[in-house]
Amino acid sequence: MSWSWETVHACDQRWEVYVSKRPGPSVRRRQLGAMLRELRRGAGLTIKDAAEWLVMGESAVSKIEKAKIAIKATHVRALGQLYDIDAAKLDYLLKLVKESNERGWWTAYRDTVPEWFRQFVGLEADSLDLWNYEAEYVPGLLQTSDYVRELMKANRPDMNEDEIERQVRLRRERQERLDGGQPPRLHFYINESVIRRPAGDSATWRRQVEHLIESSKLDHVTLRIVPFSAGPHPAMSGSFVMMQFPEEDTPAFVYLENQRGAVYQEDPGDIDRYMVTVEVLERLSLSLDDSCGMLGDALKPL
Repeated sequence: MSWSWETVHACDQRWEVYVSKRPGPSVRRRQLGAMLRELRRGAGLTIKDAAEWLVMGESAVSKIEKAKIAIKATHVRALGQLYDIDAAKLDYLLKLVKESNERGWWTAYRDTVPEWFRQFVGLEADSLDLWNYEAEYVPGLLQTSDYVRELMKANRPDMNEDEIERQVRLRRERQERLDGGQPPRLHFYINESVIRRPAGDSATWRRQVEHLIESSKLDHVTLRIVPFSAGPHPAMSGSFVMMQFPEEDTPAFVYLENQRGAVYQEDPGDIDRYMVTVEVLERLSLSLDDSCGMLGDALKPL
C-alpha cells in the first residue's frame, strides 16, 4: 500500500469510524516500515544508500521496511536527516516507533513457542479480517483445551505435561483476545475430513464439536465446511491463513506453516492467487446453516 503524508493523520482520525479497535504494535510496525520505504523512494535513494547512512547491512534495512524487525528511534532520526523530512513528519514517525515497539502479551510465551509463531500471534490479534482454511485440524482459534491436549500428545509425544499445559494456556489466551469486545472478523473454511477424525474420547470430541457449533453463531465468526462432494479445489495444497489489517485495502500476506517454521507470502501475485482460492471456497463450501447441520450430525453417533 502506498502512503501519502497528506493522509497519514487523517488515517489516525478515521480509526474509530473504520474499525472499532485501535491498532496494535504489529500493525504500527507495518505502517512505520511502509512509510520509511515511501520516504526513501521519494528521496530517490536506494536501500544501499540508507544502509550506508545508518552503518548497517542492507538486509537489516530491508527487514525494517518489511516490518520484520524493530527500529530504534535514533535510526529514525538519522533517516529523517537523510530523507530531509520536516519536524512534524519526524514526530509522527517517532510516535510510531514507540507504539510499534510496545511489548506484546505473547512475549510471555517466548520459552514455549518459537519466535516465528509469536510474530504470527501478534499479527493475528491486530488483524481486521482473517481467512483460515484447515485441511486436518480444527482451527486453532476454535480448539477446546482437551482437543489441544490430544493434538499435542499425537504431534509431540516428547512434550511433558507442563509444556502441554503452557500450549493450552497460549491457545486459550489467543482465543480470549480474539473473542473480546473488538475482535477481527474470522472466516473459517474447514475440510470435511476434520470433523470425520475425532480426537480423544467421545466426551472430548463432543465438547469440541459443540464448541464449533456455538462459535459459528458469533457475529464476528463465519464457519463453513468444504464437503467431500465438492471434489478437487485449489486449497488442496494445504492449510493457510490470510490476513488483512486496518486501513489496508487488500490482504497483507498469506501465512503457511510447517513443522519447522512458517512462510509469509507477500508477493501480490501470491496474495491474488489465495484471494481467488477463498472465492472458490466460498462457492464450494456448504452454507452456514448446512455447515452447522453437518456438525450436528457429527454428534449423533457420540
